[in-house]
Amino acid sequence: MQKDHSISAPATPIGRVRHRRRSNEVPSEASKADKSHLLVNDQNKYRSMLIRAYSSIWMIGGFAFIIYMGHLYIWAMVVVIQIFMARELFSLLRRSHEDRQLPGFRLLNWHFFFTAMLFVYGRIISQQLVNTVTSDKILYRFVSGLMKYQMVICYFLYIAGFMWFILTLKKKMYKYQFGQYAWTHMILIVVFTQSSFTVANIFEGIFWFLLPASLIVINDIAAYIFGFFFGRTPLIKLSPKKTWEGFIGASVATIISAFVLANIMGRFQWLTCPRKDLSTGWLHCDPGPLFKPEYFSLPDWFPRKEVSILPVQWHALALGLFASIIAPFGGFFASGFKRAFKIKDFGDSIPGHGGITDRMDCQMVMAVFAYIYHQSFIVRESYSVEMILDQILRNLSFEEQLALYMKLEQMVHGREN
Repeated sequence: MQKDHSISAPATPIGRVRHRRRSNEVPSEASKADKSHLLVNDQNKYRSMLIRAYSSIWMIGGFAFIIYMGHLYIWAMVVVIQIFMARELFSLLRRSHEDRQLPGFRLLNWHFFFTAMLFVYGRIISQQLVNTVTSDKILYRFVSGLMKYQMVICYFLYIAGFMWFILTLKKKMYKYQFGQYAWTHMILIVVFTQSSFTVANIFEGIFWFLLPASLIVINDIAAYIFGFFFGRTPLIKLSPKKTWEGFIGASVATIISAFVLANIMGRFQWLTCPRKDLSTGWLHCDPGPLFKPEYFSLPDWFPRKEVSILPVQWHALALGLFASIIAPFGGFFASGFKRAFKIKDFGDSIPGHGGITDRMDCQMVMAVFAYIYHQSFIVRESYSVEMILDQILRNLSFEEQLALYMKLEQMVHGREN
């Protein structure tokens, strides 16, 4: 026994020596693995960039075609985007085990969704819908009555959903059901808040929808390119891939693009004229002072003698500044949201980009700001005599028009005296 013990005793240091030799060899193998891993990542980096570029080209092409088709098609595009966003967000907290025990529970979510859609869009396009059917008195009265009671209809649809929810409460599943009920309402607020402002901007003139949306796309692409080639300094922990170089480069590119694009888009009546009905015909209108060029003389040494600038370009700078500095925080919010739920993307609808919600995070913030800015600083400046007369002829009866004419005549004579 002692002999065996003496023999086994020196075996321990030998084992240690062998272990040390292995440990000395591991770093070299690990370093090779790390190098190969870096190479793989580098290849994936360019491959993902190529996929992202292809998807962007298809999206921009499809978007341009829809813009060409007009207001109703843009509105339809917004509705489709909303449905995809709702589907992605509904699926985020969905649990198949609980859903199997609650037949029809998902149908209730979509009931609330389409009720909210009827309420929001009924409020926004009510006047356009009435103007569309003015040639038929019976249909006009029907549509007018429908719009008059639209809030009542939506309210009772919502109450029906509320009662449906209460009647389907199931024992031991209250927490899950009430959690889903609250989640559904948060989705409706997130989705319809931005989309309602977006649709309102569309009917005020495609320009007020297209310019803000384009600036977000430009900012996103510019941030990706500048960050890809020059990014060194991390910007925010919520988005490790975001860099200061990408943020600053994209901001400069976005503000310059806003000034240039406003000049280009502002010269097309198809983009600047508001749509007062739901027809698809070509638009002709007085563009108003914001879209009438002002000419400025240039120094003698400059190749051109003068340059034309649309007044709306100065407003575009404000939109560009917001799109480059404030709107990206919508993306940061979405990044934090995804980290909280430990997901990479909201979906996989767009190759290289993730889901529809991943592309709309900044657009939601921008759409609200564009609407508020337009109503606060643009509406008063964009009025013209032609627009006022158009509203009078469309919305006032003959008796009301005559009363207005007589009132204006009295006011004019009073000023002359």
